[in-house]
Amino acid sequence: MKIPDQIGVSTIWGGRFSEGSSAVMQQINISIDFDKRLYAQDILGSKAHCNMLIKVGILSNTDGNVILQGLDQILHEIESGKFIFNNNLEDIHMNVESRLTELIGEIAGCLHTARSRNDQVATDFRLWIRDSIDEIGNVLQKLQKTLIDKAEYHINTVMPGFTHLQMAQPITFGHYLLAYVEMLGRDRSRLRDARIRLNECPLGAGALAGTSFPIDRYMVATELAFDRPCANSLDAVSDRDFALEFLSLIAICSVHLSRLAEDLILWTTTQFNFVVMSDRFTTGSSIMPQKRNPDAAELIRAKSGRVIGNLNTLLIVMKGLPLAYSKDMQEDKEPVFEATDTLMLSIKTMTGIIEDLSINTNNMKESTTTGFITATDIADWFVREIKIPFRQAHNITGKIVRLAETKKINLEQLTLIDLQSIDSRITDNIFSVLSVEASVASRVSFGGTSPLNVTAAIQMARQRFL
Repeated sequence: MKIPDQIGVSTIWGGRFSEGSSAVMQQINISIDFDKRLYAQDILGSKAHCNMLIKVGILSNTDGNVILQGLDQILHEIESGKFIFNNNLEDIHMNVESRLTELIGEIAGCLHTARSRNDQVATDFRLWIRDSIDEIGNVLQKLQKTLIDKAEYHINTVMPGFTHLQMAQPITFGHYLLAYVEMLGRDRSRLRDARIRLNECPLGAGALAGTSFPIDRYMVATELAFDRPCANSLDAVSDRDFALEFLSLIAICSVHLSRLAEDLILWTTTQFNFVVMSDRFTTGSSIMPQKRNPDAAELIRAKSGRVIGNLNTLLIVMKGLPLAYSKDMQEDKEPVFEATDTLMLSIKTMTGIIEDLSINTNNMKESTTTGFITATDIADWFVREIKIPFRQAHNITGKIVRLAETKKINLEQLTLIDLQSIDSRITDNIFSVLSVEASVASRVSFGGTSPLNVTAAIQMARQRFL
């Protein structure tokens, strides 16, 4: 279909204009394709505003009730799929208002008394992000529960812990999983904190300066479950720090998911073979019949980049804007919507991966027999038994490791004579600390990896997070 060179003058804001917008102007200006997601919040805010206008006497009960009934009908039409969104009407606010006018006539125009699209969209957007915070918090809690349940099965499953992706010290797989429970717990905490800060109501701030009408902003705020109205009308309509904070915290959360995904990707390789992802979350190859690719985890890892990119997008949009509102801020919603969708999908996918994950416990245990993984336990033994400073113990232990490396054997395979050739003070008691089970069991400091600690940590995690 050929696009006309010019669109007619808007019936909502066109009184100042003698010509309509060009088709290209309409294309760049419209936002209904994405901001229609705000329909429920827009109608909710309009109903609260209408109730307030009735209470303060700006609207009669009769006219106000007609408006409220019309808004309810529009909500039903949208939710039932009968509502037709019109690009010529720019955004969700104008689409709702235009349909309201079709339903009840000119009385619909009274609804916009004492408000602007500037404070209206800021309110809608805060409500939408608030709802999203609650939804993300719920799915994160489910992922935490899945991790905790899996950890409970693997309290005693020994595996290597890594630093620099090199063998470091033995840990339990249950302890590993609980690390991500803690990270996700902080993600949920950040969500709750952000919710508190954004929970102020912009409605009634007008375009930027407030209004001369005797409105009751506290009533509107209360009806919409905000803690209070925004204190400054300029700030209310012109800042998007609540959206930036939201994007920041979900970017952090997506990084946590990406790191977990990276471990799982490594551990599914033949070289590690620690875990097996189920058929439900892996794919095959079009040419290599033997392949089982961890695509779900790889996509979680990749999608974190999209979320981070969306944060950067909004930061750049906002960085040079003068007060108050500028049309640039229409670009605030797409990155938030896209990042939210991406994070939600990633969380749900990771939950499914962990639920189905099979653990090769024997391979995990076997891998701890390489890499001199109990070397730190030897150094600790010197400190406890020989009463020497740790730095000296570290040096002596390094020589023991070098000896084992030269002999191409594990630390446990060294003889007492081998050990005493490095330091004559060593006794056969040192062999009590060389097994990975002994190493893990000894890590009893708060937050450590010993099975006793992990058992207590699981109980504590259930109380704190579920």
